[in-house]
Amino acid sequence: MKPVAYRSLLVLSLFLLLLPKDAIGQAEISPSPYFSFGKGLGIISPDSLFLLNIRFRMQNRAAFSTNSDEDLTIDQVEARVRRLRLRFDGFIYTPRLYYLIQLAFTRSDMDFDDTNFPNIVRDAMIIYSVNEKFSIGLGQTKLPGNRQRVNSSGDLQLADRSIVNSTFNIDRDFGLQLYYNEHINQFYYVIRGAISTGEGRNVNSSDRGLAYTGRLELLPLGKFTNGGDYFEGDLAREPKPKVSFGTTYSSNQNTLRTGGQIGRFLFEPRSIETLMFDFLFKHKGWAFESEFLMRNTKDQSPITENTAGDKRFVYDGHGENYQGSYLFRSNYEIVGRYSRVRPNEAIQELTPQVRQFTLGSSKYIRGHRLKLQADLTYEMNTWLAGPNADLNRWLVRFQIEAGI
Repeated sequence: MKPVAYRSLLVLSLFLLLLPKDAIGQAEISPSPYFSFGKGLGIISPDSLFLLNIRFRMQNRAAFSTNSDEDLTIDQVEARVRRLRLRFDGFIYTPRLYYLIQLAFTRSDMDFDDTNFPNIVRDAMIIYSVNEKFSIGLGQTKLPGNRQRVNSSGDLQLADRSIVNSTFNIDRDFGLQLYYNEHINQFYYVIRGAISTGEGRNVNSSDRGLAYTGRLELLPLGKFTNGGDYFEGDLAREPKPKVSFGTTYSSNQNTLRTGGQIGRFLFEPRSIETLMFDFLFKHKGWAFESEFLMRNTKDQSPITENTAGDKRFVYDGHGENYQGSYLFRSNYEIVGRYSRVRPNEAIQELTPQVRQFTLGSSKYIRGHRLKLQADLTYEMNTWLAGPNADLNRWLVRFQIEAGI
């Protein structure tokens, strides 16, 4: 490439990065409400027909759990890179045609234990903006599920999401997604829908039935500052109260996994229904969110069994999560959370009711991109049926998040 071309590329790249956000137009925020690429390392082609934005992030964690609440001897130690991700996004030929690629490089992030292969690709999505209100996308990404799941794991107040999310979320899938947003004066609403394979990330084929997901979000007091309804904590210090109500329904037909799109593989297919409700409030550093999720297998038994007598089951039950916080002017934050998952009668001899009481603190050095986190959890495992003994224990976690 000639020196003139190099200089032109450099000037255009710097020009893009220095532009105010409202000058970037549709390239500022993706048509999907869950991803934005106004930050990171941006490169634009000399003819302005291609934009590539590069981002990375990692979470380094140390965690400990005790044998019980009476025996404080350390039972398990978690010391690892919890997440390491590389993300590419931008547009091709026109800002209306947006793409997103996200790769994962740690064992837990690749679902290796459930799938037995390195499942590196998390997102591979192409989205076309028909106009500023309506978009359509095809590929693999997050389904429009519960709020805590669609929030990035890099935008959490505590070291990880709740046990309610890990038990009932519908995660990622390949398929067609639609996104529509509208408002009447200051009353905003968002409608999302998806038709997907129902088998989760990177499946080779799916002929056992599809998954149908729909979500509605209502924002009666107007939009949150800087997309604040998609990151935890009131880092924007909303000057006026803002609230959001959300609900999701998902029907996954004849899936072969315990969680529909995630989890271990069942011995027989099951059809799963999942219903979700969530609420979010933010004002002047205060934030509160709650979720209620429930799942069932319609008229089928949630339990499957092989010829050797091994049992695997869909978690037929419900869960609730309540989380509140306050962000001080010094960018220290205090967070409290209560979570509970309760199995229905059909599986109460196979899994206990779990309750967690968590107190945590975060120090935001550069918002959610660079932060320190620590939390302490008291966990109660209570068997509602069967001969198993109850177990209560303590968990403590320390984590540093860094990225661009």
